[in-house]
Amino acid sequence: MNFVKTLLLLGAMALAACQPTEPVLGPDGKPLPQVYRISTKDAELIPLRVLESVNSLRAVRGTPPMMLNEQLRVAAEAHSRDMAAQNRAWHWGSDLSSMLDRGVRAGYPGQVLRENVNESYETEIETLSAWMGAPDTRDTILDPAATQMGFGWYQEPSGKIWWTMVTGN
Repeated sequence: MNFVKTLLLLGAMALAACQPTEPVLGPDGKPLPQVYRISTKDAELIPLRVLESVNSLRAVRGTPPMMLNEQLRVAAEAHSRDMAAQNRAWHWGSDLSSMLDRGVRAGYPGQVLRENVNESYETEIETLSAWMGAPDTRDTILDPAATQMGFGWYQEPSGKIWWTMVTGN
């Protein structure tokens, strides 16, 4: 008899574990964001996923694809770290450097054209989607003059991510 009770109890516990949990809601009634932790594997794939997504968006408009550029990536990553240190997403460095200055520092031989920045707990694709939702940041992604792109980020221990995309030609 104890064996049957034990089996029933274990079965009930297993079924309870299968129940979906309710998301934690914020004061606005919407689910609170989940922290996206960038793993070593993700870090290798993020630039490729972003490039593929950007070029798909550009193809719909008939805009030529962009290529990844290492110097622009270095400039983007440096700016992401600097934004985190300043605790604000904006286009100026703590030393008042511009995206043009950062491109030169990183050794980019071409012309730096545009820059998108963001702070979030979202994935790179969610961030790209948010950029596509605003005319100025969408124009950065779809600019036909841009032929190269750098994509960088910095993730704080809290999970907040500072994203930067820099384009050039």
